[in-house]
Amino acid sequence: MTTQPEPAGDAANLIEAALSPRLAGADRMPFVLGICGAQGSGKSTVAALLAGRLRAAGRNCAVLSLDDLYLDGARRAALAAAVHPLLRTRGVPGTHDPALGLALIAALGRAETVPLPRFDKAADAPGRPEPHHGPAEVVIFEGWCVGARPQEAAELIAPVNALEREQDADGVWRRWVNDQLAGPYRALFGRIDMLVLLAAPGFEVVAKWRFEQERGAGGPMSEDEVHNFVEYYRRLTQHCLRHGPEWADMTIRLDAHRQFRSN
Repeated sequence: MTTQPEPAGDAANLIEAALSPRLAGADRMPFVLGICGAQGSGKSTVAALLAGRLRAAGRNCAVLSLDDLYLDGARRAALAAAVHPLLRTRGVPGTHDPALGLALIAALGRAETVPLPRFDKAADAPGRPEPHHGPAEVVIFEGWCVGARPQEAAELIAPVNALEREQDADGVWRRWVNDQLAGPYRALFGRIDMLVLLAAPGFEVVAKWRFEQERGAGGPMSEDEVHNFVEYYRRLTQHCLRHGPEWADMTIRLDAHRQFRSN
């Protein structure tokens, strides 16, 4: 019986090969490896595989997800009241704590125990932290828009979907999100030493991938709910697919089945 190649394993192999010489020449610790990719592209699986390999090779490696930096429901409700109602939904820039991310990376470089946050999505609040004993040599930082850069003002004018046309007709939400990328998130993403993009073939596969993820985890969302949910991410996902290869140090292109195509 012929077995199909494991996509996450293929990606981890490619990243590990490219990472080794960079670690050898690193001039600051911890070395931060950013992994960016649309929802369901396999970022967390690749990060876990790679972290396991680095640890087996004797390197102290920590994993941090952008999702673990979420603001809780109460703080997002306050943003929704003060800025725009769409900020009640977590995910876009502005619904995380980038200053916390920077502080955690700095702390991981020291010889101390760092309580890494683990966000409880069901409770919509921070969960039990996971202690990591430093100093870490490598921090793998993964997230759907990790490393993203802001759009030009002209790109924000036309809505990209019904969500923006109907619920952000004046563009307040998308401009505010873009300003976060240009401000607080710029410092956090600027700490990345090597950025890898797991590039989906197009936005049209994202809902399918996200629903597979939801179903595999026993999540509560229906297929229609997933399709509606990913629309919050459409603008930046498409922006990252168009321009991410310009920002990334390495691009791993995936087909609709998440198989590696080329880099």
